[in-house]
Amino acid sequence: MNRPEPDNKDLFAIADLAREFGISTRAIRFYESKGLLSPERVGATRIFRRRDRARLILILRGKRLGFSLRDISDYLSLYDADRTQQVSLLAEKVDERIALLERQRDDLETTIRELHEIKKLADARAGKIA
Repeated sequence: MNRPEPDNKDLFAIADLAREFGISTRAIRFYESKGLLSPERVGATRIFRRRDRARLILILRGKRLGFSLRDISDYLSLYDADRTQQVSLLAEKVDERIALLERQRDDLETTIRELHEIKKLADARAGKIA
């Protein structure tokens, strides 16, 4: 009987991860080239383990939240290190990101108010011209 090895459920091909997360294999290879992922190789085939999959989840979440690859790399470099240090870095980066997003939101609100004023003025002038 050809039964898979018990630990094979912990192995993933690049195409499997790409399909699971809705990203391209090229994106995964890019993260690998940046040192964020370290799959094993069997010949030319990349073999990803659960740890790589977990790291990919963190990379994609970090990108979705707007963190730079540098920030993500710094966080992942502490992945196997002291959890206190990792949590401290995460809290610091989250605080920085929140502050940036709040500044951007304030800028957007100001811009929207100004555009509404310009629109009112344009509409008023258009009414006088017509």
